[in-house]
Amino acid sequence: MAGKTTVAAPAEGVAALRRFNRRYTRWIGTLDEGYLQTGYSLTEGRVIYELGSRARPRAKEIAAALGLDAGYLSRILARFMRAGLVRRRPGQDDRRASDLSLTARGRAAFGTLDRRADAQGRALLGAMPAAGRARFLAALAAIEETALAGAAQEAQPAFTLRAHREGDMGMVVAREGAGYAAQFGWDTTFEALVARITADFLDHFDAARERCWIAEIEGRHAGHIFLVRHPEQAGVAKLRLLFVEPQARGLGLGQRLVAECVGFAREAGYRKVTLWTQSNLVSARKIYIAAGFRLVQEAPHHSFGHDLVAQTWDLDLTA
Repeated sequence: MAGKTTVAAPAEGVAALRRFNRRYTRWIGTLDEGYLQTGYSLTEGRVIYELGSRARPRAKEIAAALGLDAGYLSRILARFMRAGLVRRRPGQDDRRASDLSLTARGRAAFGTLDRRADAQGRALLGAMPAAGRARFLAALAAIEETALAGAAQEAQPAFTLRAHREGDMGMVVAREGAGYAAQFGWDTTFEALVARITADFLDHFDAARERCWIAEIEGRHAGHIFLVRHPEQAGVAKLRLLFVEPQARGLGLGQRLVAECVGFAREAGYRKVTLWTQSNLVSARKIYIAAGFRLVQEAPHHSFGHDLVAQTWDLDLTA
């Protein structure tokens, strides 16, 4: 069998590639002492990103995604655990392996890195004229297609989380309205309720005490959740509008969204998190139970065009 033919690269091509690498790494700040003006190296920042954008990853998964030596990654993870950024737990499907997750401090570090990376990208692209930016992005696509397609590529994270931005609330209303109509037959009164909740969130948003998380997979909406102050009970937060798109189910996204809410509520100083749901939302109820919520009240009612049983679940953060 004939072997694969390799064509020697011309010397001028090698020089051009090396020149590009030198200029590019300086341009994006790879050589800076702290990645994105943090106390982390570039490698550490990438490890934090992988931990924050995957559901219960394991060390070998992170090592494969980043092409890191297992021993080197182990030392990074050990430093992160000593710093209170990462926790290990026995694997859910294999007790011999460990599932990794970020602590509240680790999620804060992930959020800082994620926001600064977005800001850096906007600044770099925003400095280009429109025509030049279009050529640049086309060149990036060509590099991915020609140089990276056949290489051992980074495994894509299952999902990423970000804070809300302009236009998100309309999307939340649309996805919830269409999703619950398709799955449960709920009428437009439910969509109207979601619209009121999102409008109140924007009108009274308190960044220190409230939060919305938008989940995405490859830039597409995958789910969302809200944590807001209870309007009548001091020290109590309300978990609202947990939603996971059908194509994103089974990835641990619902658990991750609820964990983000609970972690943020603890950091914000709430003593309790409460939520209102319906008894027929079985998958969501399993997530709440796993997170430590307990059922405190239920009552039948007729809403959204159906006879339902409303449930109130509480999580005591002082225990």
